[in-house]
Amino acid sequence: MNSHVTGALEIDARGTACPMPIIMLAKAARGLAPGSTVTVLATDVAARYDVPAWARMTGNEFVGESETDGGALALTVRLRST
Repeated sequence: MNSHVTGALEIDARGTACPMPIIMLAKAARGLAPGSTVTVLATDVAARYDVPAWARMTGNEFVGESETDGGALALTVRLRST
């Protein structure tokens, strides 16, 4: 992946169970530039705890959580600056 890609990315992890939302998040983050945001859409309630924990453990910023119209969690992380 190109490490110079910036902006906002949305990952659709709905219907997957732990640890897939985090695996998908980590894989996507590798290809994005610092300052980019990644929003994980998840139906697994464990993601509510796993995504902020992943952000904390990797030095990234957990921006927040909301709920989509379809009832999925939308969990956003801002990737750390270098």
